[in-house]
Amino acid sequence: MQFEINAHKRELQGSSASRRLRRAGRVPGIIYGGPTAPQMIEFEHNVIFQALRKEAFHASVINMNIDGTMAMCLLRDVQMHAYKLQIKHVDFQRIDATHAIHQKVPLHFINAEIAPGVKTGGGMAHHGMSELDVSCLPKDLPAFIEVDLKDLQAGESIHLSQLKLPAGVTAVFHGEGDPVVAGVVVRGAGVAAEETLAEAAVEVAPAAAVKKPAAVAERKTEKKGDKR
Repeated sequence: MQFEINAHKRELQGSSASRRLRRAGRVPGIIYGGPTAPQMIEFEHNVIFQALRKEAFHASVINMNIDGTMAMCLLRDVQMHAYKLQIKHVDFQRIDATHAIHQKVPLHFINAEIAPGVKTGGGMAHHGMSELDVSCLPKDLPAFIEVDLKDLQAGESIHLSQLKLPAGVTAVFHGEGDPVVAGVVVRGAGVAAEETLAEAAVEVAPAAAVKKPAAVAERKTEKKGDKR
């Protein structure tokens, strides 16, 4: 899935300029990465706010129109106000259609209610992960990955190696073993069974951190200057 969003170049930098933007109903941001220099940008608050409400926007390729210049990118960070429904800053990373990307993709669990271990076995579904780090070309990036629980008996689980990933998509996991993604815990087994399953569900390590350019230092300045 791909999204389109409009942005404008932002010339003024610093915490004071950012505060003025927010008071005017705008959101400061930055797009970085690739051979092009980092670019300070801004959005209409309502536009980016509505986009961020969509789960898929956080795990999809975004085609950004910056004053007529198109850039393919991924959302990398969002800074929210401490108690207001206000976005303070957003970060995007440029990507290349010909190079693989790393991105966290949400997991959608289905058919838990008809799993034998839940429907007739007295168990309850347990999720060991809520998202998965994947690697793929931008065109193959899924908005989510479906995990079907319909065949699970009480005490059974689905491991990472058992997930059916879309064509061209591979899981990124830097730990050891085969972590549990989801399972059916027997209610009568009590807390111990849940803890055992949770321990087996080793969290997938995040993709290698992206080293951001010096221009991102503006956000650090804003955090020091802005009171939440």
